[in-house]
Amino acid sequence: MEKQPKKRTHKKKIDLPKKGTMRPPIVTVMGHVDHGKTTLLDYIRKTSVAAHEHGGITQHIGAYQVEIETKEGKRKITFIDTPGHEAFAKMRSRGAAITDIVILVVAANDGVMPQTIEAIKHIKDANIPAIVAINKIDLSDAKVEKVKKQLAKNGLLVEGYGGNVVTVEISAKTGKGVPELLEMISLVADMEQVKSDPVGELKVSVIESRLDKKLGPVATVIVLNGTLNIRDTIDLGGVKSRIRALISDAGKKISSATPGTPVEITGLGKVPEVGESTKSSGEEEETKEVQSSENKLKIILKTDVIGSFEAIKYSLPPEVEILNGGTGDISGSDILFAKTSKAIVIGFNVKLSSQVETLAQTERVKVKLYNIIYELLDEIKEVVELLNNPSALEEIVGRARIIVKFSTSAGEVAGSKITEGKISRGDKIKLIRQDQEMGTAKVKALHHLKKDIPKAEVGTECGILFHPNLDFQIGDMVVSVREKA
Repeated sequence: MEKQPKKRTHKKKIDLPKKGTMRPPIVTVMGHVDHGKTTLLDYIRKTSVAAHEHGGITQHIGAYQVEIETKEGKRKITFIDTPGHEAFAKMRSRGAAITDIVILVVAANDGVMPQTIEAIKHIKDANIPAIVAINKIDLSDAKVEKVKKQLAKNGLLVEGYGGNVVTVEISAKTGKGVPELLEMISLVADMEQVKSDPVGELKVSVIESRLDKKLGPVATVIVLNGTLNIRDTIDLGGVKSRIRALISDAGKKISSATPGTPVEITGLGKVPEVGESTKSSGEEEETKEVQSSENKLKIILKTDVIGSFEAIKYSLPPEVEILNGGTGDISGSDILFAKTSKAIVIGFNVKLSSQVETLAQTERVKVKLYNIIYELLDEIKEVVELLNNPSALEEIVGRARIIVKFSTSAGEVAGSKITEGKISRGDKIKLIRQDQEMGTAKVKALHHLKKDIPKAEVGTECGILFHPNLDFQIGDMVVSVREKA
């Protein structure tokens, strides 16, 4: 094994706690196309302890966690699988922001290539510890020393060539040197003091995202701090969403994810950008679940005859999605399906037994029955219009303009003047900047002349404390809203 790398300090784009418990290091593997990055990752997956315990790991998402045997015992490592093609440079650059260690794979026969140079730039820009895996040493035309010279020439100074970047000679095909590479990852993680607080403030970062036809917006995230649980409400890119499901890298549903764990999440209000980070809002009970980015209304449709079903189906607005249905009375399975898919049940000229109605009430599934087709269509269209225009569900109670900003032990306080109506403690507010909504919160406290007050009316100057905290600026408007009766 190569000698130990020197301790270094480096900055992270996402601040993590300096104290806490050790967590699995997050490792990004980079390299030129065909240099063996995928082969190396496949070998690590197949030979890890975790792979044996779970019957083989499926590459379900763009990151996965393995468990290895080290001299100190079992240890987990989280790998981010970044594409090797230059077209994905932007994603790799963002991915480096959450990386603890980079493994740069360089083929011993090809040497440094364009994507290798690009990866070196990302490593240096992010100032992240790197380990060079010189691959394909089993080939007859392997030139290890030539690779080291090329790396040094391109600014990555390895041991023996003016620097302290560790190199490990491997064959991803045969597995030679891979155990030493994993040991080195563990060693560097220890030296870099990769820590987190599992019970601290939640921080996750998005490494992949997509829009699924059935699940809506889906994102692959890595938990950096705290613990992510099902039904947690998170603020991701300014949109609050309640987590519906957590899916592990092995494709299994789990109830929680601790620091260093990659997981796929559903229930998001929009498709987040790769690289976006988030923290918990702390108001899971009070935040309403966000509708999908397409504002689709999901229904289960049951009708008396197929002709009615077809007539309703082709008359519905495009925002309405029929998840299931058919002819016949509403059944218990219709209710349970609606519960799991967050849909409502629509019945036309069908019956709802008392037993099924009780089930619907217990499971809190909304059921609507109709016997006049135009009434059914009109009501659905009204619901769609409200979904497309959420402000129609709210009325403005008061407005205030922020005129000063100051800090207290309780948080940032917005010194404001009420310009319309009134603002009260507990109000839901929207922060508006140049006609753009910047975030939502609740009024945690109101102060006037150093005294707590329950409300402030038009013309009054007061200090407003928000929960959760908002990144407000002088000149922003605070708009208090409530749902229309």
